[in-house]
Amino acid sequence: MHRVVVDPEVPADVADLLRRNGPLLYRLRSGWRPRPQDGPRIPPALSVALGGTAAPGFVMALLTGDPLHPFFLSLASIYLGILACVYIARKPSPLDAEAHVLRRHFEHYAGHYLILEDFDYGARELLGRAQRAIDHVLRSQVNAAGMLDSVRNAVMLPAEEWEIARLLTRLSGLRARHRHLGRGGRAPEVAAAMAPLERALAASEAAVVARVEALERYATHVAQADRALLSQGQIEALRAHLPEYEQLVAETGAARFLAPEIGHLSAEADHLRRALRDSVRSAHEAFRHLDGPPPR
Repeated sequence: MHRVVVDPEVPADVADLLRRNGPLLYRLRSGWRPRPQDGPRIPPALSVALGGTAAPGFVMALLTGDPLHPFFLSLASIYLGILACVYIARKPSPLDAEAHVLRRHFEHYAGHYLILEDFDYGARELLGRAQRAIDHVLRSQVNAAGMLDSVRNAVMLPAEEWEIARLLTRLSGLRARHRHLGRGGRAPEVAAAMAPLERALAASEAAVVARVEALERYATHVAQADRALLSQGQIEALRAHLPEYEQLVAETGAARFLAPEIGHLSAEADHLRRALRDSVRSAHEAFRHLDGPPPR
């Protein structure tokens, strides 16, 4: 599922609000506006009807001198019940309140976020690949453990996501315009004039694809480092219990059969440490291909 892409310059709390409200942003862009937050109101006609219904109860209470007259109580209960229903039905919900806040940010930060509808089908596929790679890196165990440059990841990867999304939405717009100009057939001279533009579009898309593939390579190295870290932890846990196994083998007289195999645990642990170190080094190398300010 694609998320709203937000310019890293947008404040974090606003960015979170925008990201989780993609469908509402699309509705706002289409002209929808949330209802006014003016609290519960009772239509005048209903107020007159309720007052007319409750009035006989008040009169009966005055005539009998009994404020707890059953007739009065029943009508008063009906009146209060209807008031409560009207209040609940018209009370603004937390969702309404968030929609009003979102509308303000929708207008103020226009141009600083991109929603699904800003991309054509091909662009959506590329954006999804980029977002999956970024999420994998940011949620990885080696990133959380500080084995990668987690601070730079947190800054650089969202910036790369925004830059890729920005380029993809421009490509989407130009491709749509290009298709529109080509409708109804093309005369040879028009086709000749459009050919360089088509090559420019293809070259630009290839450049964006290369950026997405660089992110995916980085994510692949991070995944390898994660697997090595997990395996290393499992081997170290086994090594912690190694004395118990060695004692059992000694007591049962099976040392001549199993001692070499148990000794392989240490060698395997060393191998995994080297694999983890190499995987992290490879991830850092892949990161360098993403480093530096994106071209504009």
